[in-house]
Amino acid sequence: MEMPSGYSQQWPRAIILADMNAFFASIEQQDHPEWQGLPIGITNGLQGTCIITCSYEARAYGIKTGMRVKQALKLCPDFIQCPARPQRYAQVSSDIMRSLQQITPYIEIFSVDEAFLDVTYCQKLYGQPEKIAHRVKKIIYRVSGVLCSVGVSGDKTTAKYAAKLNKPDGLTVIPPWQSRERLKNVPVTELCGIAGGIGRFLAEHGVHNCGDMEKLPISVLARRFGNPGRRIWYMCQGADPAPLQLGVPPPKSIGHGKVMPPNTQDKEILLLYLLHMSEKVASRLRKHNLQAQRFYIGLRCPDGWLSSKQRSIVATDDGQQIMGLCRLFLSQRWQGQGIHQVQVTALDPRPARGQLDMFSHGDEMEQVNGVMDNINQRYGEFTLAPARLLNRSSMPNVIAPAWKPYGHRQTV
Repeated sequence: MEMPSGYSQQWPRAIILADMNAFFASIEQQDHPEWQGLPIGITNGLQGTCIITCSYEARAYGIKTGMRVKQALKLCPDFIQCPARPQRYAQVSSDIMRSLQQITPYIEIFSVDEAFLDVTYCQKLYGQPEKIAHRVKKIIYRVSGVLCSVGVSGDKTTAKYAAKLNKPDGLTVIPPWQSRERLKNVPVTELCGIAGGIGRFLAEHGVHNCGDMEKLPISVLARRFGNPGRRIWYMCQGADPAPLQLGVPPPKSIGHGKVMPPNTQDKEILLLYLLHMSEKVASRLRKHNLQAQRFYIGLRCPDGWLSSKQRSIVATDDGQQIMGLCRLFLSQRWQGQGIHQVQVTALDPRPARGQLDMFSHGDEMEQVNGVMDNINQRYGEFTLAPARLLNRSSMPNVIAPAWKPYGHRQTV
């Protein structure tokens, strides 16, 4: 690669994004050699009907994430359904992230299968960024047997865009002095973080491709979106100023959802699923010494989400109190529609026990929950639980896309 005149051999800033290819499916193919080269899809247990992710061999048939297994089998009769193993994927992810620290300590774990590396200060030791990227690919494959696609550039957004240009097992380099020109004709919605409302806002202002951003004053975005708007203005011009987030920030929400049998109209079954999710959310809040006062409760029906934000009298980490909000929501909002998914999310998790509250239930429930958490941590989730949960769904947990091996998100 030839650099333009005036540039030294070292890049002023060098960012690598490593994106593990079809991560869950790749791990299953690695662990089951007989599945190598075959179309497989990961579902939430063998009874799962929705595909979490699938191998590239399956994608060649038009199968994709979110598709129902029945539809996948129509596209490919040889499609192999594989039950998810979240703990296995979490362990491989942890091994990969730990191994990347051989190259640099400046790592942002973006999700379970993606990581940014700032290798600006590694160039004297390891050479040009492209050479370091090859090293990243080798380390990941050695540790996990999983292939990855890598993007290299001078900022996070351009590196992430580059990583998806050559999948699977690709390596794309966009030098920082070429970023602006390379992004010029790229639709703004192709960049990470620009979708939905932001994309519509930009389109209304004549910004469809990244090159159009030059015509829009940065102040327009700043007035509408604040500092994130200013960042978007730079992102589209290949100059994303955002640094790597080296730590895991406190969670903005903690939630759990579950797919249920389609068109479920039995109130008792809905209550069972809501109780299951309430207890899971409460358990995670307690695990990280957090409480919440605002909760999102949602039921997914054919017309979309039936949802509400409920508020408890005081901040809580108790599943029974969260379930009380679910009961209230169900009585107020549900009209008997067929439901196929539930969701319970704590919207404002905060450090627990800042001071004693005059409305608190005292130490009794806290002690009960503490005993239950200790038993479940030792013997497995829901070893001790409300009796109704004995009849809960047998479908296993799934690993969230935003899972991280360090900090608050180290839960499945």
